[in-house]
Amino acid sequence: MKQRTLAQAFKVEGKGLHTGLVIEAEFCPAPENHGYRIQRVDLEGEPVVDAVAENVTSTQRGTVVKKGEVCISTIEHALAALYAFGIDNCLIKVNAPEIPILDGSASEYCEKIQQVGIKEQDMDKDFYVVRSKIEVRDEETGSSIVVLPDDDFSIDTMISFNSPVLSYQYASLGNLADFASEIGASRTFVFVREVEPLVKANLIKGGDLDNAIVIYDSPLEQVELDRLADLMGVPHKHVSDFGYINNRPLAFENEPARHKLLDVLGDIALIGRPLKGKIIATRPGHTINTSFAKKIRKEIKRQEIQAPVYNPSVEPLMDVNRIRELLPHRYPFLLVDKIIEKTSNHIVGVKNVTGNEPFFMGHFPQEPVMPGVLQVEAMAQTGGLLVLDSVDDPEKYSTYFMKIDNVKFRSKVVPGDTLLFHVSFMTPLRRGCAMMKGYAFVGEKIVCECEFMAQIVKNK
Repeated sequence: MKQRTLAQAFKVEGKGLHTGLVIEAEFCPAPENHGYRIQRVDLEGEPVVDAVAENVTSTQRGTVVKKGEVCISTIEHALAALYAFGIDNCLIKVNAPEIPILDGSASEYCEKIQQVGIKEQDMDKDFYVVRSKIEVRDEETGSSIVVLPDDDFSIDTMISFNSPVLSYQYASLGNLADFASEIGASRTFVFVREVEPLVKANLIKGGDLDNAIVIYDSPLEQVELDRLADLMGVPHKHVSDFGYINNRPLAFENEPARHKLLDVLGDIALIGRPLKGKIIATRPGHTINTSFAKKIRKEIKRQEIQAPVYNPSVEPLMDVNRIRELLPHRYPFLLVDKIIEKTSNHIVGVKNVTGNEPFFMGHFPQEPVMPGVLQVEAMAQTGGLLVLDSVDDPEKYSTYFMKIDNVKFRSKVVPGDTLLFHVSFMTPLRRGCAMMKGYAFVGEKIVCECEFMAQIVKNK
């Protein structure tokens, strides 16, 4: 799958939930590998903040990202819509310290994205593939987020409150394509008992019944309830009349749970890469959501690239017979057994290392170790197959090394290991030459990496 951005820019305008200001935000197309970035056009120099988890500084009634003295809050609804539509790269220009709350949902963002359209870009998407269970838990609140391996992306969300009006609810999103119709219109909610503390905390200056569902579920003195009704600008009601206070009916019976799912999705977008896995969120909130995103971000930083997924049961794209038709190498120097993945920009090859390899006879026979130079050679052969894919009649061409840089050997390779080679273009193929980056994996671990230049020559 290719990266995506907006086909055209669009604007939204509305009140800021916390500042009460009238705010304009413009969502602009962005180049490949740009990610989500937010620009404060109201400040000198128009500084930009990357919308990534490590920049989150506050999660009180919304997600706040900050760099230096520059901050932007209430970003989760916009990011949820961008993420759900598969948009990888977007520059958001805003003239205030928060994104407008609009109607408290992501509905307008969904409509605008559908209106302007989406543009596919040349670079491949860089998915974070969940390989094993990852969990973040808060024992004090009972909140948790668990993600399990899955071929696609989905979210199940469960919420519970000690409330006669909103006790337990569940929401699920099995396909991001259903976000606009199933989740996007779900509005944020607040309990009446929370309103006054939020006002005292100088928050929700722009909150009203047009952009939030208010839940009255615990008895107050009539005088107190009337005072809060005046504060919210709603008609007085009797203290015994529990329920939802809103200007329009609920969009869904479980709208609060669906909105919590929307928030999870918006905070997951802070990982900076699309995710493949099944998320189960129990009593989620911005704090646990962003903690989970930070955990994934740390893992991404720890290892620049994930190991390719290898299922020996799946038929390869190229077996050894096809590889022999394309490469001139023969025993004992044909070092790629099969190709399991290939796009216009990268390729994945497999080498099964056995004790019968001829080089083990002389390379530490008492403790056999695969020579590093042969690991690089195997990567180069894999890269050669990627280059050959760019020409017609590849059988008439050969690829040759021109230089090798930044070679690192991180761990030894021994008989019984299965090497996975991930090779990708660093520069486009020009005049028959290209720079490539190669990684060799055993399991999840990088054992070798290098950069090399290859040249393709027609010689047959």
